[in-house]
Amino acid sequence: MTKWLGDSIGRWEEDTPVVETTNFHPEQSFRAAIKYIFFVSPQLKVTDRFTRVGDDRVKYQFEMDDANTYADVWRGELPLRKSDSAIYEYACHAGNYAMPGILGGARLAEKEGEAGGFVQSLAIWLAD
Repeated sequence: MTKWLGDSIGRWEEDTPVVETTNFHPEQSFRAAIKYIFFVSPQLKVTDRFTRVGDDRVKYQFEMDDANTYADVWRGELPLRKSDSAIYEYACHAGNYAMPGILGGARLAEKEGEAGGFVQSLAIWLAD
């Protein structure tokens, strides 16, 4: 099954978590943002970098690589600041019936000593 928003794989480059996403669903070829619309092919690769630049700041950088659609890789970056407010996923989270199963599976993996890797190290990095 092709995931709607692709397959994401995380790794570390020194102190920076990096996430590469590929294998987007073919129907994701048309994307709309607040003001702009852009097109991509199924060969799109998105690379996200999160670099801590202060106690309360992270520099977010993204890279869109799609040689089938664009002549060059295009990039952008945004400053992210720490917030004491609750943060919710951008998509609708009401009626998220899968959450108990997802969290139950994660707790079982932790209990069996299988937790770790990128996600656990990212959580520790964010807590610092």
